[in-house]
Amino acid sequence: DLIHLSDQIWAFAETALKEYQSSKVLADYAEEQGFKVERGVAGMPTAFVASFGTGRPIIGVLGEYDALPGLSQQASPDKQPLVEGAPGHGCGHNLFGAASLGAAIAVKEWMEKTGATGTVRFYGTPAEESVGGKVYMARAGLFDDLDACLDWHPDYQTKASTQSSQAVIDYLVNFHGKAAHAAFDPWNGRSALDGVESFVDGINLLREHVHPSVRIHYVITKGGQVPNVVPEEAQVWIWIRDSKMLGVLAVSERMKEIAKGAALIAGVESEVVLQNGIYDEIPNRRGAAVLQSNLEMLGAIEYTEEEIAFAKELQKSTGIEEKGLDASITPLEPTAPDPPGGSTDVGDVSWIVPEISLVVTTAPVATPWHAWPVVACGGMSIGHKGMLYAAKALGLTMMDLFMQPETL
Repeated sequence: DLIHLSDQIWAFAETALKEYQSSKVLADYAEEQGFKVERGVAGMPTAFVASFGTGRPIIGVLGEYDALPGLSQQASPDKQPLVEGAPGHGCGHNLFGAASLGAAIAVKEWMEKTGATGTVRFYGTPAEESVGGKVYMARAGLFDDLDACLDWHPDYQTKASTQSSQAVIDYLVNFHGKAAHAAFDPWNGRSALDGVESFVDGINLLREHVHPSVRIHYVITKGGQVPNVVPEEAQVWIWIRDSKMLGVLAVSERMKEIAKGAALIAGVESEVVLQNGIYDEIPNRRGAAVLQSNLEMLGAIEYTEEEIAFAKELQKSTGIEEKGLDASITPLEPTAPDPPGGSTDVGDVSWIVPEISLVVTTAPVATPWHAWPVVACGGMSIGHKGMLYAAKALGLTMMDLFMQPETL
């Protein structure tokens, strides 16, 4: 059933906030398994919460199911889009949602057989790749009563996560100028594009004076329509990241001052619009240790000769060393002061409730993420095996938390 759910979501390949079919098959299946489902939570039609049981403890598990644009791919070790230019699950979220729901159902069945008390809750969380659906679910208070929460993510290794993630804030910076003929009377115009160019020059000068943990990246989304008109409107879309939200906020203030200065240089108006933001994740080492014991009990995923050959052929297709698959259990790692690159809306959940995170092998070693190879593996047995393994590891850890109040 879980493989069927995952394959359906893989084929739907719906992008952020458009996961109507994907969320429906998961919510419907949860209802069939005896969960009470509340749909359309936090103002998002594709968000839902499925609950079973009553009272405490209340243990939650997160599930994602949004795809990425432009990554359509067959379950093939060479690049072959299913539909040219269509979306695909380049982050493995088809596996993510199905496995997490599978873990919740396993715990529910265990509760029924043993008479264990408490509540298990599955969160259908949309739009992780875009607006960060969990941010809005957090704002709506949907995690406030949890005692603990778990999540997992597809990867090319298997381990209990002990690392944080980067905080990020997403801004639009708009410049408003005055149009004029670029040859006949340019002196009557004020170029919004000049404002953009001054702004990005300022941002790039700023890079020398920020902490090494800071990341700043942008695209120019508007820069004028034709060369012979002085651009009246121009825009930069910019993301600012750091290992902690306080660092992001400090750099954001510098960015806003640079926007004002750029507007002065160009003789135009500037406007900074906050679009979204995600907090850094708080690692939970005690929870990671509970999870680690279950990974070691389960042991490594085993692969067939055909799966190993598929993995090596895929690596060959992408110019990566043909190392195959690595599902060995990574020892519990020390927590680094600065996380590797990347952000997740799981961070917002971790500031509300203890959060235990897992990654599981669903693709070959060093596979480029957010790319077609991940889509290919997510639609065949390599991805399926990782998904089922994640469901077991999450389910066992949730059971431990129900049975061990002192640990919780």
